[in-house]
Amino acid sequence: MTRVVKTLGATIIVWTVSVAWAGGQAGSAQKVPMAEEVFKNVQVLKGIPVDQFMGTMGFFSASLGLNCTDCHVDESGGNWAKYADDNALKRTARRMMTMVSGLNAANFGGRQVVTCNTCHRGTRRPNVMPSLALLYGTPPPDEPGEPFTQAPGQPSADQVLDKYVRALGGPQRLAALTSFSAKGTYKGFDDADTSVMEIVAKAPGLRTTIVHTLSGDSISTFDGRAGWIAAPETEKPVPLLAVTGQELDGLKLEAELFFPARIKQALGKWRVGARLTIDDREVQPVQGTTAGGATATLCFDAESGLLVRLVRFSESPVGRIVTQVDYSDYRDVAGVKMPFHWIVSWLDGRSVFELTDVTSNVPVDAAKFARPGVKQ
Repeated sequence: MTRVVKTLGATIIVWTVSVAWAGGQAGSAQKVPMAEEVFKNVQVLKGIPVDQFMGTMGFFSASLGLNCTDCHVDESGGNWAKYADDNALKRTARRMMTMVSGLNAANFGGRQVVTCNTCHRGTRRPNVMPSLALLYGTPPPDEPGEPFTQAPGQPSADQVLDKYVRALGGPQRLAALTSFSAKGTYKGFDDADTSVMEIVAKAPGLRTTIVHTLSGDSISTFDGRAGWIAAPETEKPVPLLAVTGQELDGLKLEAELFFPARIKQALGKWRVGARLTIDDREVQPVQGTTAGGATATLCFDAESGLLVRLVRFSESPVGRIVTQVDYSDYRDVAGVKMPFHWIVSWLDGRSVFELTDVTSNVPVDAAKFARPGVKQ
C-alpha cells in the first residue's frame, strides 16, 4: 500500500518551508509548486515538484549512506529552518551534480547512466580499490526492477496475469469486490512501537490510509486522479505533499492492486522476464509501463501465482527513486485472497503494514478520498 512520510534522510540541497505552501491549495487541479517556490536556497534542483525533490533527497541518502544531520548543520535536527544554512558538504554536492550531469551529456547522450550511486554505493567516500571479498564471494542479487524485454522461452504476460487472477479467486469474485474497510497496525523503520491503522478503499483504485501516531495522524490518499500525503508537522517539512508525475502513477498502481480484476489494463507494454529467486522462492517477473512512462515489475510466485513483490521506480534529476512492496499472508475476504501483510521499502524508509480486520463491499463516501484538510 502507500507509505507514510517520515523525516527524510540526507537532505543535501538546503531548504526550509515557505509560508505560501503552508496556506494549502484548493482542489486537485491546482498548479503544483516547484521546489524553489516552497523551499529556500535551492540552487541546482530547480523546476521539479516538491515530492520529486524530497525523493531526490532520499536518493542522496541511499547513495552516500548519510542522514539529514550528516549533511546539514547539527541544529537542523530540531529546526527545519536550519536546513537552509550552507556548509562545505552541500557546496560539494552541488558541484558533484554538475559533474555527473556533464559526464552523462558528454559520454552517454544525456542518458542518466552515471549517478551518485555509481561511485559511492552507500558510502560517503567512493572506494577506489576493488573488493576481493566481493570478487570471490557470493555476489548480491540483482534488483528485479531493472527494465527488460520479453525473455525467450517464457510465458506471455497474459498467461501469468490470468494465473494470478485465478489464484486470487477468479475474475467473477474479483469483479464482485467493489470496496473494503480495514483496521490493522503500522510500524515505521525507526518506530519503537506500532500504531493503529485504518484503510478505506473503493474499486478500481481509490484508497485512503490513516495511521494514528502519537504525534498525530498521518494520512495518504488517492482519489482516482490525484494523491496527497499529510503527516504531523514534527515529522515532515511540508504540511501537505502532492504526489505528482511517475510517482503518482506508482501510487495509482499500488491502489489498483487491491482490486486487480482489471490488472491487464493497469499497465501497458507488458513483458515477462526469466525466473528469479526471492527469499528462496522462485518467482516470475512481469514488467509493464505506466501512462507516464515509469517502469513497474510484478514478481509472482511461480507455484501459487500470487503476487509477492512489486518494484517500481520514477525518474529524478539524479537517479531512479525506487519503491519496493513485499506482499504476504494472503487470506480470504469475500472469496478473494487479499494480502494481510506488506512491507513498503524506499530509499529513506521502510514501513510494515498488517491488517487485522477487513469488511468487504461497504458503502464508501467519496469524501473519504478528498485531499486531507479539505471539506467537501
